[in-house]
Amino acid sequence: MIRGRYSLVLALPKGRNFEDGYSALQKAGLELPKVKGDRTMIHGREGGIAILELRNADVPLYVDLGIADAGVVGKDVLLESGRDVYEPVDLRTGVCRLSLIRHPESTGPIRRIATKYPNFTTRVMRERGWVADVLELAGNVELAAVTGLADAVVDVVQTGASIRAAGLKELEVLAHSSARLIVNRQALKLKSELLRPLITKLREQV
Repeated sequence: MIRGRYSLVLALPKGRNFEDGYSALQKAGLELPKVKGDRTMIHGREGGIAILELRNADVPLYVDLGIADAGVVGKDVLLESGRDVYEPVDLRTGVCRLSLIRHPESTGPIRRIATKYPNFTTRVMRERGWVADVLELAGNVELAAVTGLADAVVDVVQTGASIRAAGLKELEVLAHSSARLIVNRQALKLKSELLRPLITKLREQV
C-alpha cells in the first residue's frame, strides 16, 4: 500500500505523454523524483512525491480509485474509460483526434465498426441513433477497413498520413484529444494545499 507514505502520488502514462507530463509538472514547481531507466514501478522517496509509471488505459482507474492523487492522460483514453475524475487542465500536448474512418469505395450502410475505443464508440452510436456491431481490436485498426472486416473504424488520427497511406478516408471527427491533468475528487479536498496551486500554475503555463 502506498497511501500515506508519500505527500503526493502522481500517475503518468508510459511514452510521449510521460515526457510531456513530467516536464509540465516540473515547470509548475513540483520537485519530482528522478525516473530510473529500469523496471521500477514506483519512483520517489517516502514522504515526498511519488510517480507511478503506468499503461495509458490504467491512469484514469488509479486516479478515480484514489491510489494516485492526480495524473496525466490523453482525453481519448479518458473518454474510453468513463471514470469519474476532475479534469481541470488541458496541457495541450499530444494533440490528436478520434475519427470515423472508411474506405472511399465503401458506400453501403455501416454495420460493423472496429476500434480500440469500444466504450466511446458505443456511446457515440447510442447518442446518434446508429445501429452497428462494435468490434474491439488490439492491433492495427485500419487493417479492418482495408480487409473488409469492418465497414468503418474509429481510431486516433494525428496527421492523417497513415490513413492516406492505407487508402482510407477520414469521414468525421468524433472528438478532439490532448493530454489532460486529472485529479481524484477526494484528494482535491484532502490535499488542496498541494493540488490547487499546481492546477493554477499549470493553467498559467498553457
